Amino acid sequence: MNYGFSKQINISYEDAIEKVTSELKKEGFGVLTSIDVKDTLKKKIDVEFKKYAILGACNPALAHKALTAEEELGLLLPCNVIVYEGKEKTTVSVFDPMIMTKIIDNEALETVAQEVRVRLQRVLESV
Repeated sequence: MNYGFSKQINISYEDAIEKVTSELKKEGFGVLTSIDVKDTLKKKIDVEFKKYAILGACNPALAHKALTAEEELGLLLPCNVIVYEGKEKTTVSVFDPMIMTKIIDNEALETVAQEVRVRLQRVLESV
């Protein structure tokens, strides 16, 4: 994956959601949105899908810095973290915020994106 970082872990999907949420909190992130993809697809188009969640994580202080530097950045926020069930392991993946600096030509975002990246990598290492 060239737009994020991923890790497979030996805990249940449900435990992984709890662990990821807890580790995000330690890094100053809250989960603003939580999309249960399996449930949504079943309700909307009546298809079966594996357990899969998209968590919209936000660190308010860093979001403020980024939005102050680039007002339209909200189009790329919050930072998405996904958790999904595999055959034997659960996968946790985080978006690489440095991708934003390749899309947006604004040097002020570099520092913020790097800090977010370091924090999200610590979350991934901790789960």
